[in-house]
Amino acid sequence: MSVAPPRTSLLVLAYLAFVSLGLPDGLLGVGWPSISAELGVPTGAVGLILTTGTIGYLTSSVLAGFTLARLGVGRLLAGSTLLASLALTGYASAPTLTVLICCALVLGLGSGAVDSGLNAYAAGAFGPRHMNWIHAFFGLGVAIGPLVMTAMLTTGAGWRWAYGVTAAAQLALATAFALTVRAWRDRTGGSAVPASGDDPAARPGEPVQAAVRIRETLRLPAVWFGALAFAVYVSIEVSAGLYSFLLLTEGRGLPDVTAGVCVSGYWGSLFVGRVVQGLVAERLGTARVLRGSLLGMAAGAALIALPAPGAVTVAGLLILGFAAAPVFPLLTLSTAERVGREHADRVIGVQIGAAGLGAALIPGGLGVLLGVTSSRLLGPALTVLAVALLAAHAAANRRTVPSLPV
Repeated sequence: MSVAPPRTSLLVLAYLAFVSLGLPDGLLGVGWPSISAELGVPTGAVGLILTTGTIGYLTSSVLAGFTLARLGVGRLLAGSTLLASLALTGYASAPTLTVLICCALVLGLGSGAVDSGLNAYAAGAFGPRHMNWIHAFFGLGVAIGPLVMTAMLTTGAGWRWAYGVTAAAQLALATAFALTVRAWRDRTGGSAVPASGDDPAARPGEPVQAAVRIRETLRLPAVWFGALAFAVYVSIEVSAGLYSFLLLTEGRGLPDVTAGVCVSGYWGSLFVGRVVQGLVAERLGTARVLRGSLLGMAAGAALIALPAPGAVTVAGLLILGFAAAPVFPLLTLSTAERVGREHADRVIGVQIGAAGLGAALIPGGLGVLLGVTSSRLLGPALTVLAVALLAAHAAANRRTVPSLPV
């Protein structure tokens, strides 16, 4: 039985929203030297902004899953995007570091709610192909951000204009969400393939029985194993991108330029993998592609761990990136199969929050480990994390929770 395809207008807005989520991340790295010089603050002060933004992101991403049913996804997206626009406007006009830190908190609150709300909606309405592609567009937003900041700096407009332009784009997106609030009420869209590619009962758009108590959701073991899987997955993705340059140069003896190109190749393989495997997942099914991807991540990490020439390490990085590409979107898409449709929105919020926490804590701890030992431990550490991810995913899927009868 086929399901009506998602509305084109909602798809376009979802893609644009994921681009907008990535834009601010790309602005700060290029703009910070100019920001710190103008405000007269040390370079290390950027850590305060990142930490505060992470706190806001974690808070709102978790809470969004629990408030989605009351607000409706359209209102949540419109309000959260407006909040992000106001925060970016604050960045553009901030006179002091204190104001920047406050704006970072507000931006984190807005971004986390948009991320959680859109993922929850897309998991029920868009299907594997678009689920992968909208996450690929997040990477596109991260790539565009530095270009916007660079353009503003090289033309003499300054870093404030980069944030101002981005704030205007967010305001336009918030307006579009507000004008389409009613259209977001139904999750009747979706792929002709069921959400999992395997289970017709998980088909999006079907009515869901209301009013499940929060404690009933939090009591499910699959919630916490799934959250652990998200935290470990994101820590692998971030750690490989952060420390592979160090491994390739110090541990494998590659020139800086060559190592830099290889790290770019890793991020590029993530983008290409999401585009390609979005199509594959619709044909083979989410569960099959997800299992293959998790095994591929372990294989790529094992290659990185080998005390072999740099070419083997680079091959491992590319395999790791390509295999990892669909994992986040497909784990999100299959949430309802693990916990039941009536719990899915809340659990997606918890999972997005866990992903943010994993990205903040585990790579930092790994960096300390590599600093006191050797960059060559990156491969073994990634292998251990990949095995832990396989175990967490298996535990989360040990017993499929049926949806409530409707």
